[in-house]
Amino acid sequence: MKTPIKISLVVIVVLALLACLVVLVVLRSGSDDLEESFATSISDTSQGPSFQVRVVMPRLGLPLGGILPDAFVKKFDGTPRELRLDHTSPGAQIGSVESNRVELKADGGWAIFIEGDGAGHIASGTHLVFPTGLGGNRVKLDCRPADPAVGSFQTITRTGSGELSGRFVVELPKCENAETGRSTNWPPAPLTVRGSFNGLPRSGR
Repeated sequence: MKTPIKISLVVIVVLALLACLVVLVVLRSGSDDLEESFATSISDTSQGPSFQVRVVMPRLGLPLGGILPDAFVKKFDGTPRELRLDHTSPGAQIGSVESNRVELKADGGWAIFIEGDGAGHIASGTHLVFPTGLGGNRVKLDCRPADPAVGSFQTITRTGSGELSGRFVVELPKCENAETGRSTNWPPAPLTVRGSFNGLPRSGR
């Protein structure tokens, strides 16, 4: 009886490893597709003002290491693997837009402030406010970069129009409750926020 049990355990372990491998491949593929869409959105000047943002949670901060589907996790106010926002999201707004600063907002408490230092790097004024599930509760987090900030912010100005396009990526290791100002002691590793925008009208124009 012991031999069949050992065989069953080996089969279960192998299947679990294969499942993990599939998940990693899918996540990697999705990341590559997103990077390609970012490049396309910046080079495509035919569309109107648009933007897209992806918030990727650290695996150490996810229920069961992120093996559960986001749709299932969200039902129990858990932390999803990622959140996305774009110009078609409910209440999406383009706020202040300058050569080294972009402000984006949407319903639900979303507010994104991306600041650059003029040399292609993220500046300390960058932060992200967003709603999510955390430990079975709905919270609104305000997350900021480290000091010095880790990330990049690249922009180009469309000739003859002054409209701004670009992309950014930033790590946000420090999060607090946006409503109480108290530290959440989360995430255990930095959030990664990637985004791109196209044809945003400069403020004051």
